[in-house]
Amino acid sequence: MILITGAGGKTGHAIIKALAKYNVPIKALVRHIDQVNPLLSVGVAQVSVGNMLDPAFINGAFEGIQSVYHICPNMCPDELSMAEIAINAARSAGVAHFVYHSVLHPQVELMPHHWLKMRVEERLFTSGLPFTILQPAPYMQNVMGYWDKINILGEYALPYAITTRLSMVDIEDVAWAAANVLTNPIHMNSIYELCGPEALTQQEAAEVISDSLGRKVKAIVLDRNEWKNAALQHKMPEYSIETLLKMFIYYEQFGLVGSSQVLGWLLGRPPHRFCEFLSKLIKGD
Repeated sequence: MILITGAGGKTGHAIIKALAKYNVPIKALVRHIDQVNPLLSVGVAQVSVGNMLDPAFINGAFEGIQSVYHICPNMCPDELSMAEIAINAARSAGVAHFVYHSVLHPQVELMPHHWLKMRVEERLFTSGLPFTILQPAPYMQNVMGYWDKINILGEYALPYAITTRLSMVDIEDVAWAAANVLTNPIHMNSIYELCGPEALTQQEAAEVISDSLGRKVKAIVLDRNEWKNAALQHKMPEYSIETLLKMFIYYEQFGLVGSSQVLGWLLGRPPHRFCEFLSKLIKGD
């Protein structure tokens, strides 16, 4: 049985969908009871509800598990503690393969959530567990958070420079790569960067959006104080706000760029381009 931790989010759902063709039993670990039925409806065999910081709960959830795909909640200050609990549980349960959902360029200390993921990777190196680490770039799906302004105002408003280059990746490609890794032992003890095939500036991304929609969309810079005030109004946790602001500053200065060669090898085809993702989004696929 494969266990997906943090399975209630978009990454967990995408991986579960990709695993469906392999006909393997899946157990999902979630935080909230309202996340259970949506997962059962897509074929998950078991769902456990609990806190990833509770060692007793995690130890119970890992019993009888052969492979784990560990996803920590986004921008979580407790990521290292959660991972240590999961790693200890995996060792106790005799898990054969621990796959960790990291991030592209976790070596960057200027982005605290990246740096925490590097510390988790370090723990895996000394755990004695057979592991695989996946390091995805920012998702193309993140554009959906800007979709209302894109459609209503024709503005792609971002809290960093429009010259910022990002090797955005389609979450569906990440999920298919994860399913491959989880079901094939040749990937044990490997670290894979997962990037899309284009390192677009945000101006170039806006041009692709314009072409896809058939009307002009302009990339503009959103004042970070304005972004912060909106985040506070939406009750975003303070740690998440400060971490994201540091990420925006890093993106603006250095971008986040990687190669798509490894992802293409894992998929057996070229990764999706941004225009291909947008075509699916617009058609509602």
